[in-house]
Amino acid sequence: MKYRLILFLILSCVFLSEAKVTLPVLVSDGMVLQRDRDITIWGTADAGEAVKIRFLEKNYTTVADTGGNWSVILPPVKAGGPYVMTVNELEIRDILIGDVWLCSGQSNMELPVGRVMDLYRKEVESYANPMIRHIKVPLAYNFHYPQQDINPTSWQELTPENALSFSAVAYFFAKELFEKTKTPVGLINASVGGSPAEAWISEEGLTDFPHYLNDRDICRSDEYVSDVQQLDRERRNLWNAVLYRQDAGLNGEQEWFSPGYDDSGWQEVDLFDKTWGSDGLNSVNGSHWLRKEFSVPAHSQGKPAVLRLGCIVDADSVFVNGVFVGTTAYQYPPRIYTIPTNLLKEGKNTITVRLVSYSGYPGFVEDKPYKLVFDNEEISLEGTWKYRQGTRMPALPGETFFHYKPTGLYNAMIAPLQHWGIKGVLWYQGESNTGRYSEYYGLMKAMIGDWRSLWKQPELPFLIVQLAGFMQDPPHPAESHWAELRNVQLRLSQTVPNTGLAVTIDIGEWNDVHPLNKKEVGHRLFLGARKIVYREKIVSSGPVYKEMRIEGDKIILTFTETGSGLIGKDGPLKHFAIAGSDRKFVWAEATIKGNEVIVSNREVPHPVAVRYAWSNNPEEANLRNKEGLLASPFRTDDW
Repeated sequence: MKYRLILFLILSCVFLSEAKVTLPVLVSDGMVLQRDRDITIWGTADAGEAVKIRFLEKNYTTVADTGGNWSVILPPVKAGGPYVMTVNELEIRDILIGDVWLCSGQSNMELPVGRVMDLYRKEVESYANPMIRHIKVPLAYNFHYPQQDINPTSWQELTPENALSFSAVAYFFAKELFEKTKTPVGLINASVGGSPAEAWISEEGLTDFPHYLNDRDICRSDEYVSDVQQLDRERRNLWNAVLYRQDAGLNGEQEWFSPGYDDSGWQEVDLFDKTWGSDGLNSVNGSHWLRKEFSVPAHSQGKPAVLRLGCIVDADSVFVNGVFVGTTAYQYPPRIYTIPTNLLKEGKNTITVRLVSYSGYPGFVEDKPYKLVFDNEEISLEGTWKYRQGTRMPALPGETFFHYKPTGLYNAMIAPLQHWGIKGVLWYQGESNTGRYSEYYGLMKAMIGDWRSLWKQPELPFLIVQLAGFMQDPPHPAESHWAELRNVQLRLSQTVPNTGLAVTIDIGEWNDVHPLNKKEVGHRLFLGARKIVYREKIVSSGPVYKEMRIEGDKIILTFTETGSGLIGKDGPLKHFAIAGSDRKFVWAEATIKGNEVIVSNREVPHPVAVRYAWSNNPEEANLRNKEGLLASPFRTDDW
C-alpha cells in the first residue's frame, strides 16, 4: 500500500508538471491590452489539455491542439484597470486596458530617459504614473523562421526609477497622450541601435530586394555565424591583449596615471586639436594618454563631484589623482563619472585619460561639457593638456553585427508580437540607410505593408520621425544623403495612407547623432497621433511643399498644411537655394506673400528648381506656419 501511494504521488506530480500552461512573455503582470478590440490570449500546454481563462467575471475555455498550442479571443473591453486574469492555475495581476503603441527603429528610439537627464532631471524625478507601462523587447535575431515568443523581459510601471530605462521618445509621447486621453498607455519598445530598415522586414516583404534575401541566406548557416563571431572575439581579444602589453603607459617603471608621475616631457596640446591623433597623413590607432592639472579651492576639498568629459572617440579609462573613476567602451555615451568623496584635495589635482582608438580619428567631441561639477561651482577642463602616445596599433576591423542582417530582427522581435493588439507604430530610423537612400522608399513601403499584414490592420497608423540635423555643412548648397533620405520620409508620409511625419531638423546636434531633445520629438509625434489616430481637427505638421510655378526670374512655391499662415521664425526666410538649367544651386532670397513663397537670385535669370533645407544640418531653416511647426525639407527637382 505504501509503495502504491508513493507511485501515485510521483505520477500525480509528473501529470501536474506536464499539464502546466505556459504563457508568452507579453502575457504577464502589469501588461497593457489594447482597448476596444478583440483580445487574444495564447500559450502552450499538453496536447488536448483544457485551458480555462477567467477575466472580468467571465469564463473562456479552449483545448490545446496536437502541437500543444492554444489561443482564446476575448471580446473588446473599454479602457480601465487594474484587473486580474487567471489562466488555469496561473494568475496575472495589475492588467490595464488602454492604447498600446509599438515603438521601433534604431538608437534614437532605443535611447533611454537615463541618457537625457541633463535636460529633464527635475521632470523625470518628480513624475510617476501607474497608468503608463513600458516593456523593452530584448535584442534577438533569427534568420530561419519567425519566432513565437520574445526573450524574457517584463512590463514596467512608470516610476522615476523605472523611467530611466524607458525609451525617451516614447516616454514623452506617452505622458502627453495620457494627459490628453486619460487612458492607460502601453509602450512596446522593439528598437535596436544601428539597425537598418531591412532587418525589420519579413522574407515576404523583401521579395523585391533579392540581394538582401541572398545576404540572409548566407546567415542561415549557423556554423558560419558562429565561426565569424568566434573570429571577431579572438581578433578583438588579441588586439586588446597586444595593446595592453605594449602600452608604455601601463608597463613602465611608473604607470602614467600615477599622481606623482613626471609628465614634464610630454607634448602640450589643445584638447580638441586633431594633430595629436594623427601622424600628419593618417589617424593613429592604439592608446593615447592625456593629463591635466587643475586646482581645487579649499572650500571644495573632499566634497563629492561629478566629472563631465563630453564624448570621446572611441573608448576611455579615467583616473583622478591616480584613482580609477570610470570607463566607457565606445564613442556615443556621454562621459559622466562620479568622483568619490575625499578624493579631491585643496590645490593641485591631476586627471589622466587613457584614450583608445580602434579604427578612426581619436579625439574629444567639441561643444560638449568638459568640466568638474560641484554643487554650486564648476572647474573647466578645456584648454591645454599634456599628451603622449602609449602605443600605435593597426586599425581593429569592426565587429560583424549579424542582428543588422535582413529579416533577423523581424523574425525575433516583431513577428512574436503579432497577436498583441496595438493602436499604432512610432518609427524612428533611417540613419543607417542614408548611404542607400535610393532604395529606402521601397524598403519602408514594404515594411509598412508587411507589419499591417502581420497585425491584420490594413490602416495601422505609422508615425515617422524625420532625421534630425547632424554634422557640419559647407557654406554653399551641396548634395546630402541625409537630405535625400528626409525627402524619402516626406514622400512616404504623402503617398502611404495613415502615415504621419514629425519634422525634427531644428532639434538636432551637429556633433551628436543622438540629440538630447527627445521631449519635442515625443510632442511632435503626439500631434500626429491626435490628427491621424484620434481624428482631431488640428494642425499637426508644418507647411508641406505642394507645387511650383515659374514667373520670369522667380519661382513661386505653394504649400499645404499652412495652418493660420506662413512665417519665417526670427526674421527673413533662410536656407532656400535656386538653380537654373545648369543645375548649380546657389543661395536664394525667399519672401512670403500670403500662403506662397517667392524665391529668386539675380544671378539665376532663368530658374528651374528650388531646394529648401537641403543639407545634413539645416539649422538655419526657418519656414513655419503660425502654429510654430517647421516645414519639411523638400526639393522641386528630381535630378
